[in-house]
Amino acid sequence: MENTNATPRILLTGSAGFIGHHLLMALLKQPVMVYGLDSVNSYYDPELKAGRLKIQGFDAKNLPVNTLLTSNCHANVFFTKLDLTDAPALHKLFSEHHFDIVINLAAQAGVRHSMEDPQSYVASNLVGFANLLECCRNFKIKHFLFASSSSVYGNNQNIPFATTHFTDTPVSFYAATKKANEVMAHSYAHLYQIPTTGLRFFTVYGPWGRPDMAYFSFTKAIIEETPIKIYNHGNMLRDFTYVDDVVQSIIRLLDFPPLIKAAPAVPFKLLNIGNSKPEHLLELVALLEKLLHKKAILDLQPMPPGDVPATYADVQELEAITNYRPSTTLEAGLTQFVRWYRRYYEKKYLPAG
Repeated sequence: MENTNATPRILLTGSAGFIGHHLLMALLKQPVMVYGLDSVNSYYDPELKAGRLKIQGFDAKNLPVNTLLTSNCHANVFFTKLDLTDAPALHKLFSEHHFDIVINLAAQAGVRHSMEDPQSYVASNLVGFANLLECCRNFKIKHFLFASSSSVYGNNQNIPFATTHFTDTPVSFYAATKKANEVMAHSYAHLYQIPTTGLRFFTVYGPWGRPDMAYFSFTKAIIEETPIKIYNHGNMLRDFTYVDDVVQSIIRLLDFPPLIKAAPAVPFKLLNIGNSKPEHLLELVALLEKLLHKKAILDLQPMPPGDVPATYADVQELEAITNYRPSTTLEAGLTQFVRWYRRYYEKKYLPAG
């Protein structure tokens, strides 16, 4: 980011989450003040969130609700435990700290979980998102960036997926909430001239990731010698995108808000963030076997409801704007993940290397 006389203030929601943590740590190297926000829910292992917060300089056992804390090791980092559904508390936070940029990574994640607990997606992804949009409107945010998902493309048969493609037929409720975010944000950009960038992430992976993601659960299963469920009998392609590439894309985009122009132009842009190299799911398994020095036990399953056979990102617009495109190979990214996993979970069980 460009350095200005007044240090930019960034609100980063979901800062105790997977991508949020990596982005916060990268923002430490920028001339900004970072205000992290997270509800710190228990959708997955709370110890992972506690570990991320510890690195950021916060004690997860002492997080008073709706209270801004200062990092004990980073002078330009703050944190508040706050749920986006708490509209008054969110409004108070905005009124007191005068943010310039808002990056929304907070969401209830998970395609399959959205069929089990849709109300949690309504609360976080719809109500919480609407509250955030209202604050962006009321407090004149200069750039609002938010996480969408490759899942909005549904069973689109045109590959690679481009942001100009049809996205009105989501096949999961999670995808439906992400599509809703896009159209909600567009309406606010149109009505209130809020420069807005939506980010369609493609299968992000890496250290400190989410245990419900395939690469993470497969690693655990291979180590414990339990079967791995491979859906669609292995005929699955995913555009795996390493988390550092996602972070670099976001940081480069901070200085490129969509321009406010005369009507009917809307300061709104959707961008894909993906590796542009779909990999066969069985190739992921083979690489993990190589890195873990163990064979996987495969349990081939039919395609589950809400899933899609392939994802593949067209990132030409991202590259044109930022002069950057994700490029970390799957093997290089998984190598970093397995090193982290070894240190975090299984040091005594895994061979060195």
